[in-house]
Amino acid sequence: MLEALTGTGLAASAGLNAYIPLLTMGLLARYTEAIELPSGWQWLSNGWVIGILAVLLAVEMVADKIPVVDHVNDLVQTVVRPTAGGLAFGAGSSSETVTVSDPGSFFGSHQWVPVAAGVVIALCVHGVKAASRPVVNATTAGLGAPVASTAEDFGSVLLSLLAILLPVLVLLAIVLLVFGGWWVIRRRRLRKRERGRFEGVETQQLFG
Repeated sequence: MLEALTGTGLAASAGLNAYIPLLTMGLLARYTEAIELPSGWQWLSNGWVIGILAVLLAVEMVADKIPVVDHVNDLVQTVVRPTAGGLAFGAGSSSETVTVSDPGSFFGSHQWVPVAAGVVIALCVHGVKAASRPVVNATTAGLGAPVASTAEDFGSVLLSLLAILLPVLVLLAIVLLVFGGWWVIRRRRLRKRERGRFEGVETQQLFG
């Protein structure tokens, strides 16, 4: 079960930021003993891979904090984040960590299952993130974009570390993400209702 929680936390983290969970695993595997990547995923701890992920992360962090640009970035990341989520779930759930000593016993020979699960989880989290940003930008005149982006980056780092070091706490993080998704959907519906009422009043005044 801990393997699933580790993979879920890393995939959810990728839904917020594609590169943070991959970079976290690579750095921890290269410089610490907190995680031991299986043979098929050791490329994540390669120095060149870590460098490329760091550059991509820097670009992503800047683009995601600029209004309008963040929307374009979310469109591009619709493919990148689920892919990263699949990689993160696959690598994380099959790795030995400080809490998981026998990762192969959970998923067995079905290697595609964790990857597919990671894609779905990351896509769902990305969908909530992408849907929430227009609400934030509209209600704050764009000033809230860097604040929201910073909070998402922090959440992604925290999720990645919890998934590897304390996967049980990933359950709490998932509950918070579900609550956040519900709040975003509710806010979008309220905005649509308010916009519809305003347009209806405007039309009545124009032709009434």
